[in-house]
Parts: sequence; C-alpha cells; structure tokens
Amino acid sequence: MEEYSSFLMYLIGVNIMSFLLMYIDKRKAMKKQYRIPERTFWALAILGSALGAYIGMKLFRHKTKHRSFMIGMPILIIVNIISCIYIFFFMS
Repeated sequence: MEEYSSFLMYLIGVNIMSFLLMYIDKRKAMKKQYRIPERTFWALAILGSALGAYIGMKLFRHKTKHRSFMIGMPILIIVNIISCIYIFFFMS
C-alpha cells in the first residue's frame, strides 16, 4: 500500500510542476525572455503530468495555438489514466 501512496505523491508533484512551468513559461513569453523548451513539457507529460500541463495551458492561455499541444495533451491524459489504472489494478 505504501508504494501506491508514493506513486500518488509522485503524480501530484509532477502535475504541480508542469502546471507551474506553464505559468513560468507564459510569464517569460510575455517578457520576451528565454523560454522553457517544449520538449520539457512533453517529457513531463509522458511521465504522468499531462493533466497538470493541460490545466496550465487552459488557465494561463498558453500553448493553446499549438495544435500539437491541443491534441497531444488530451491524448496523453488518456494514456496517463490508462497507465495509472494498469499500475494500480494489474501490478499488485
């Protein structure tokens, strides 16, 4: 049971990190500063933070004109959910 709580804490942490990075990148874009590479958002999303990135996109109106983000993040949310279901129910 402890491994599940650790995994859950990981998911919460990585989603908060993606959400905050969307905010930081939006602020940097507005100030014309060095930006966070898109591959960082994709890597984090693949590692379980697609939901946090998507919420950040919508809330901060960031990356919403990027077709790859508007289509890819929802797909990765589904992949993340399926992966979590597999981990919680089939790997015990």
